[in-house]
Amino acid sequence: MCRLSAITSSEYFSPMENVLALNTMKEGHDGSGLGLVLRDLGGDFASLKQYPILSGICSSDGLELLDGFMSGQGFREVHFWQPDIDPAAPLPELGRRDHYFAKAYEYPQGMKNRPLAEREDLLLETRLALRELGEEDESIFVFSFYPDTLTLKEVGDPLELGQFFRLDNGSLEAKIVLAQGRQNTNYDIYLYACHPFFLQGYCTMTNGENTAFVPIMEFLTGRGFPGYMGYNSDSEVFAHILHYTQRQLGYPLTYYKDVMTPLAEQEIDGRKDAAALRLIRRSLRPLCIDGPNCVIGFTPDGTVFLVQDSKKLRPGIVGGAPGKYALMSEECGVDEAIPNRDKTEDFSPMKYDMAIIRPGATELVQWSQLTP
Repeated sequence: MCRLSAITSSEYFSPMENVLALNTMKEGHDGSGLGLVLRDLGGDFASLKQYPILSGICSSDGLELLDGFMSGQGFREVHFWQPDIDPAAPLPELGRRDHYFAKAYEYPQGMKNRPLAEREDLLLETRLALRELGEEDESIFVFSFYPDTLTLKEVGDPLELGQFFRLDNGSLEAKIVLAQGRQNTNYDIYLYACHPFFLQGYCTMTNGENTAFVPIMEFLTGRGFPGYMGYNSDSEVFAHILHYTQRQLGYPLTYYKDVMTPLAEQEIDGRKDAAALRLIRRSLRPLCIDGPNCVIGFTPDGTVFLVQDSKKLRPGIVGGAPGKYALMSEECGVDEAIPNRDKTEDFSPMKYDMAIIRPGATELVQWSQLTP
């Protein structure tokens, strides 16, 4: 199984906090990898929030290819970050790569003041083009290209990778960090299969097995949206369902739960929006999941959430107080991240529940599908 570690805070913190929480849950994951997505960045990126940040890994030849492509597309590099590798730390499982990077860019001329949706689509098209450019020989891996967001992934033990990247040296900080402690579940080890998954401001990571993967994938790829692709992991669809229901359809976040785990007909009768739920249940039935799955994610406005499959639960718990919350697979992970909290306020969502942390870590909302 995987283990999930998410922290949202009103203050900047180091992603090493997530890694240490993962380490307390080590009996629940195999130590085969680490995926990190940081949102609302501090550290070296605190003054670069208006610039899109391209995150990835590449060879030396790949870096030259990437730089030439970006220049040709009109992107001007304004900041280049690489981790301060610790030469004394154990190497990643597949050896050290040539370049781990995050590059901030100025938009091409004429794009900076275009509507957000147009800029988002440009960044997505650029990321997918770079992925295609380097995928065959694995010279370029790109994980995200979006403002105020940074992604770092590698194969190996999470704690050792945290030491290898020197995640505690202050260069990387954020107010939202998602981390997953396992490289992959059902496929060959491949960086594009590593959680968390990010698409245009929406991000999720999952502990579980998505046995409804094929019909979900077929439905999403049939929408004609270029970002619904890849699927090197059966869990990537959870990020795409979130993106589809919120960005493309304009549904509120709670409907993400209603889409994936629809209520039974007699349960729908108790909701004031029963007519809408019945339409969703019929038209989006292919997006119904069949777990077990625990999903943690965030949306572009900084909302962080945890939701469960309604049929079979995987462990998941939320704890903290206004100003800082931790969403973890196990209580010991919350203990590591927020040891002095009031534990009587901890929340473990069940089959109908969704835990929602408001932007800025201001409030924990416990929402139920059975709420009228």
